[in-house]
Amino acid sequence: MTQAAADPVLARKSQSRVWQKLRGHRSAQFGAVLVGLFVLLALAAPILPIPDPAATDWGAIRQAPSAAHPLGTDDIGRDSLSRMIWGARASLLAGVVSVAIAIVIGTPLGILAGYFGGWTDAIISRCTEALLAIPFLILAIALAAFLGPSLTNAMIAIGIAATPIFVRLTRGQAISVTAEDYVESAHAIGLSTPIILRRYILPNVLPPVLVQATLTVASAIIAEASLSFLGLGQQPPAPSWGAMLNTAKDFMAQAPWMAMWPGIAIFLVVLGFNLLGDGLRDALDPRED
Repeated sequence: MTQAAADPVLARKSQSRVWQKLRGHRSAQFGAVLVGLFVLLALAAPILPIPDPAATDWGAIRQAPSAAHPLGTDDIGRDSLSRMIWGARASLLAGVVSVAIAIVIGTPLGILAGYFGGWTDAIISRCTEALLAIPFLILAIALAAFLGPSLTNAMIAIGIAATPIFVRLTRGQAISVTAEDYVESAHAIGLSTPIILRRYILPNVLPPVLVQATLTVASAIIAEASLSFLGLGQQPPAPSWGAMLNTAKDFMAQAPWMAMWPGIAIFLVVLGFNLLGDGLRDALDPRED
């Protein structure tokens, strides 16, 4: 851990080093391209020349991929390509928003626990350990069932379930930074606690939080698909990859494409976030210099 984040010149040099390492990390670049493609499709969904994802065509039920329907149709004749693109909006939104919830709640709690220690650390750590004892997806399902089926409640449930990960991460980073000489010097010259937290602790905690956030988005997307598959996430007729898989499970023999495309989409976007997260972890690790 260094004081680079507190020194503008060192911070600029550190940022330049990170960008250079990312440019040379091919798997991270591939991951960024995959994520960027899905984000672009999700943002452009309203203006793309595709059918209404909720529009039914009773004359094209479970139709195989064709010129009219490049990815085929589902059990009530809805265009699978349109539903795939609009479903990307729900999955990416759930991933980003739920991780943002986890960061907003977990990062301050972890910093407080690591910086102050004592009873503050004991209370926050025991609560965190209790939540970590429950598997992430099981906790998300339980919370979503308690809150009620909707995409908003699914995002809240996933965010709360992911919060302990960020509490534990930031607590460890805060403990490490608090022991550094420059933090001791800041105490010695009489800087207030809010200034020390803002100037020294938070900037050094953010890089690993960014890496963890990228990796957790992938887990959150899988969790959202799982909740939608169980009927606890995005509600019909709004499209969702998980809901599409739930519908497709009854027609695997007659229309395998109904399950193939959402499955491939989930795989690719999760792969993209994981590769990007691994690249960021390598680029932000000072030991890799």
